[in-house]
Amino acid sequence: MSTVTRARKPRRSAPHDGVASRLAVKRERAAWLFITPNLAAVAVFLLFPLGFSFYLSFHSWDLFGPMRFVGLDNYRRLFGSDPLFLIAMRNTALFTVMTLVPTVVIGLAVAAALNRKLKGIALFRTIAFLPLVASTVAMAVVWRFIFTTDNGLLNIALGWVGIDPVPWLTDPNWALVSLSVVTVWKSVPFATVILLAAMQGVPEQLYEAARIDGAGGVRRFFAITLPLIRGPLSFVFVITVINTVQAFDQAYALTGGEGQPETGTYLFGIMLFQHAFAFFEVGYAAALAWVVFAILLVLTVAQLWFARRGEVDA
Repeated sequence: MSTVTRARKPRRSAPHDGVASRLAVKRERAAWLFITPNLAAVAVFLLFPLGFSFYLSFHSWDLFGPMRFVGLDNYRRLFGSDPLFLIAMRNTALFTVMTLVPTVVIGLAVAAALNRKLKGIALFRTIAFLPLVASTVAMAVVWRFIFTTDNGLLNIALGWVGIDPVPWLTDPNWALVSLSVVTVWKSVPFATVILLAAMQGVPEQLYEAARIDGAGGVRRFFAITLPLIRGPLSFVFVITVINTVQAFDQAYALTGGEGQPETGTYLFGIMLFQHAFAFFEVGYAAALAWVVFAILLVLTVAQLWFARRGEVDA
C-alpha cells in the first residue's frame, strides 16, 4: 500500500481567539489606567523630592535667591567644621538605644500577656493599643505637664515615696531620658501589634508538646516563641530604629525646636529643621538628610543581615 503524503491545511484560528486577545488587551489597558494615578503620585511625591533633595545637597540656597553650586562643601562642613553634628549624632545614638531596648522588651512582654485566652482580654488589648492612635504632638504636650519639675504629676507621685523632685525637662541628661520615655510609650503599641500577630501564628501543637515534655512558660517562650517570631521581631527593630533616628515631632513639642535644655535633646530631626526653616540653609539641610538616610540604610541592611544569618544558623 503506497503512502501518500498529504499537505496539511493550515489551522484556522477560531473566532474566539481574536475575542480573547482583544479582551486581554482591554484588561491590560484597564490595569494601566488604574495604576497610573498611583505611579504618578509616587513620581511626584516620592521620586521627585528624593532627586531634588539630592540635587539641593550640592547647592547653597536660602529659598528666596538663586541656587549656587558648591559641590561637596555642604558635606565637608557637616563632617569637618560643624560641632553640632557630632552632638546630634551622639544624642540620636543614645536616644535610639534608650528607646529601642525598652520598646522591644515591653512590646514582647505585653504581646505575650495579651496572647492569652482570658475573659475580658479584648478590653485590655484596646487599652494597650490606645497610644497608637493618639496624636504624637498632643501626647507630648500632656507629658510635658506630667514632667514639670515643680507641680508635675510624676514628681508629686515621687514625693509621696520620699524622692526629691527630678528635673525631667530642665537637666540635659534627664531631658533625653524623658524624651525616650514618651517615645517608648508611643512605640510600644505598634511593636505589640506586630509581635502579637506573630505569636498568634505559632502552632499550638508546639506548646502542647513542650508542656508534655515538662517545659515551663519561660522555657517555652525562649525555645519556641522567640525563634518562630524572629522575622517580625527584626521588622520591629528596623522600624523602631528608623522612627527614633528620624524623631522630630515629640522632641519639638516636649522640649522646643532648639534641642533644649542646652543641647540635651538636639537630635538629627531638630538639626535638620533648624537649618532648613530657621537658618534657611536648605542645601545644608538636604546634605544632612542624605547623611541620615545613609546611616539608616547601613543600620537596616546590617539588621537584616544579622536576622538572616540567625535564621540560617538556627
